[in-house]
Amino acid sequence: MGEILSPDCLIERVRSLQQQGRRVVFTNGCFDLLHVGHVRYLRSARGLGDCLVVALNSDASVRAIKGAERPIIPQGERAELLAALSFVDYVTIFEEPDPSHLIALLQPNVLVKGGDWTPEQIVGREEVETRGGKVFSLPLVEGTSSSSIIRTITERYGKSLRNSLPPRKNS
Repeated sequence: MGEILSPDCLIERVRSLQQQGRRVVFTNGCFDLLHVGHVRYLRSARGLGDCLVVALNSDASVRAIKGAERPIIPQGERAELLAALSFVDYVTIFEEPDPSHLIALLQPNVLVKGGDWTPEQIVGREEVETRGGKVFSLPLVEGTSSSSIIRTITERYGKSLRNSLPPRKNS
């Protein structure tokens, strides 16, 4: 099971791993509704090195990217789900719109994003490649995305689901 660490603790851990000659793989994303596309992607990313770090967009960051109705799952729970995957070693949450600052601090050996990003579009690519690291864009699993899951639920069950749910409690 992976660990959820603050960015500062993660930086120390990554430096220690790299001093031991371990190859650190970094990826990031919202991971709002964990699905098979995420699982296959993260498993493939882990196969590119010795340690997989997942930087998770904070709730505020997800709202800025995806809109006011997202995320569905709060950041603490998303982090816990990711850390429970056997191939995820470390999870951290970042507040910025993109992880460029965190990538510069961590200096991963490998940077990975999904196939919806070309290597030239991947934030942090130049930083990683300048230090001799590798950047990969892994293929997406066709037909899987949190947005498509939300759309399917809304289309199939929207009105009937809303009418059958108890009122939302303020927490």
